[in-house]
Amino acid sequence: MKILTGAQIHELDQYTIDHEPVASIDLMERAARAITSAIAARFEPATPVVVFAGPGNNGGDALAVSRMLSEKGYTVDTYLFNIHNALSDNCEKNRDRLKSEGLVHSFTEVTTNFDPPKLTAQTLVVDGLFGSGLNKPLTGGFASLVKYINQSPARVVSIDMPSGLMSEDNSSNTPTAIIQADLTLTLQMKKLAMFFADCQPYLGKVQVLDIRLSKEYIKSIPSRYTTVDAEYIHKQVIRRNDFAHKGNMGHALLIAGSEGMGGAAVLATRACLRSGVGKVTALTPHCNTTIMQIAVPEAVLSIDQENYYSEAVATEEFDAVGIGPGLGRQEGSALALMSQLQQTQCPVVLDADALNMLGSHGTWINQLPDNMIMTPHPRELDRLASTTCHNDSERLAVARDMAESLRAYIILKGHYTAICLPEGDVVFNTTGNSGMATAGSGDVLTGIITALLARGYSRKNACLVGVYLHGLAGDIAASRIGKESMVASDIIAALPEAFKAL
Repeated sequence: MKILTGAQIHELDQYTIDHEPVASIDLMERAARAITSAIAARFEPATPVVVFAGPGNNGGDALAVSRMLSEKGYTVDTYLFNIHNALSDNCEKNRDRLKSEGLVHSFTEVTTNFDPPKLTAQTLVVDGLFGSGLNKPLTGGFASLVKYINQSPARVVSIDMPSGLMSEDNSSNTPTAIIQADLTLTLQMKKLAMFFADCQPYLGKVQVLDIRLSKEYIKSIPSRYTTVDAEYIHKQVIRRNDFAHKGNMGHALLIAGSEGMGGAAVLATRACLRSGVGKVTALTPHCNTTIMQIAVPEAVLSIDQENYYSEAVATEEFDAVGIGPGLGRQEGSALALMSQLQQTQCPVVLDADALNMLGSHGTWINQLPDNMIMTPHPRELDRLASTTCHNDSERLAVARDMAESLRAYIILKGHYTAICLPEGDVVFNTTGNSGMATAGSGDVLTGIITALLARGYSRKNACLVGVYLHGLAGDIAASRIGKESMVASDIIAALPEAFKAL
């Protein structure tokens, strides 16, 4: 699914109006019916409703919803803010219809002073002040109204976007001037800001409403941002040949573990073995030998005689290499890492301490070969980029620019993990849950992607399928045991079922 900018969504609306064809007021009516149905499915008619409508088309949607909720028996008090005497055409039409039909409990058109209604815990506020077209922070009276709503105990449903939240970059926004919705009913598709963790406090639960905007136009319009879907992943999965043997199913090398961090090597190796590869060799310090032989008997061990990764190894016999889980940050390991990367010809996944070591040696990252796969969490990305990002929008821009400049695959981990491709495109993953926020989860992902590379997946598809599988296994584990008690081993245990689902 493509993620469009606010400007593109406006173009999509207009294209639908011109080519369906459908009158703009009828398209607004269609959207309002979808919004009304979603509200009615969650809130009983006895719920008192207060609607705040702005002067644009988002306000027009809100006025139409006021009318439709009233038709369903809700008691609705509606406030239309027309401070500058400049309503959009459709907002004006819905105002006139609302007034002429007289169904709402009360209607107030605010042109100067505003005496806000009392909002109780029983009240449902429908926020239709501003939608996805907003491009600057709210100020003045609208900012004061937002603060008043946020300080009340009322439940809030926002139409399309919480008022004050911009659909893409909120780095210059004013947090106190953004509605904190309990539910956002967004139209046709999620907006980019909805994929950022720092925007979640304003969004609440997000429900996408299909209002039948032109699929033809969505298909034709270019977008640098998309989400991965199950259909695409299904098509990319490499099927196992009935005559397969371990020699043609790929040989993966994992360089992982240090003294006291043998568990990271165990998790990455188990995940790799569970992801279809024919053979896994784990290079780990001698202090982890017994741990690995007992915990992962299926793996071949290559032993480093120091208590940390100290020397690069030949990789001609391997089809993919994963480096980093539990590796430690010894200077000897850092030197071995760069030597390893410069002599390794097969695909490489860099995670955890491998990324931290690159980040602590500022110029090294610019010496990396093309097509590296890196899996940083937000703080690791900041270290890699030698910067401090102040919000998720800025951090994604940094990751995307880094992927382009290094010709690399940057997997920025999070609730919606962002796979930044060398061409500058970004794909958001749609599987996974907060139960996966546990130590070792990233080690599991490294093992999965390394296995898929060794199996013959392209770098792009190993990233997309690997991240999707990782999240899907996490979702399966959460359905079994709940999110609160999940550990990384539970994700590995659910991998067989995740593969079966694909």
